[in-house]
Amino acid sequence: MLWINTKRILKAGFVNFWRNGFVSFASVVVMVITLFVIGFVVFVGAILGSSLEQLQDKVDVNVYFLTDAPEEEIIALKGDLETLPEVARVEYVSREQALENFRARHENDELTLQALDELSENPLGATLNIKAKETSQYESIARFLESDNALGLQDQPIIDRVNYFQNKAAIDRLSKIIDAAGTLGLVISLVFAVVSIIIVFSTIRLAIYTAKEEIGVMRLVGASNTYIRGPFVVEGIMYGVIAGVITLIIFYPLTLWLGPVTAGFFGSINLFDYYLANFGQFFLVIVVAGAALGALSSYLAVRRYLRI
Repeated sequence: MLWINTKRILKAGFVNFWRNGFVSFASVVVMVITLFVIGFVVFVGAILGSSLEQLQDKVDVNVYFLTDAPEEEIIALKGDLETLPEVARVEYVSREQALENFRARHENDELTLQALDELSENPLGATLNIKAKETSQYESIARFLESDNALGLQDQPIIDRVNYFQNKAAIDRLSKIIDAAGTLGLVISLVFAVVSIIIVFSTIRLAIYTAKEEIGVMRLVGASNTYIRGPFVVEGIMYGVIAGVITLIIFYPLTLWLGPVTAGFFGSINLFDYYLANFGQFFLVIVVAGAALGALSSYLAVRRYLRI
């Protein structure tokens, strides 16, 4: 009996979808717009996340050592830093490498290079470039470098300076941007989800209203609420699935066109490559979201406006 009722509900849902051609078309169009906005928010989140990762990758703490600092003590400090849970990686730059890097940066500045050549010895000390796992963790790393653990043998300091405090304002600002971006993305997603339900709900209500007399007859002959709601829920799911597929099709040429633009402007993300690489996830998000919105909107429309 359950299987028979299920078949009837599915059949009625398909029949209603094709019978209410104009309303079905309008509902699908509205849901395509809704799902397109949801997908757009996902793309914006990916671009923003990639941009923030680029900024995070450029932020680090540099430890500059005295020119007479023993290399073994610097290496020992590097090992201590690598044991900290906040540290992602530590790069050691020797005095020789620091000098070579300085020459490369000023290769077009002849006066600076001439002044450097006149010096009897290398004026640059070794450097440690420290990358934290999170931007908010640089302060604790800086505190470690100020502790006794950062001193050399016989309590003789080997560190000339740490540039954390010069970069603190930029690091704090980046941390706030990252936190705000995550919160903003969540709020926008929730707002669009609510707006989507309201819009789709209003559109699907038209289709249900045209069948009001039919529903009344079904109630008179003793049909259950589930049996009456079922075809409309199936119809709503069809709206969502079809709208989801159309939305995915629209995103293909759009991301193909925008891919080189985003790659050139944002550097690390090509929107088309991102879409292809994550197509399975996009399919689940868009199609499942469409089906869920359609089903929920149909359920609420029948329940509220037809008093079933």
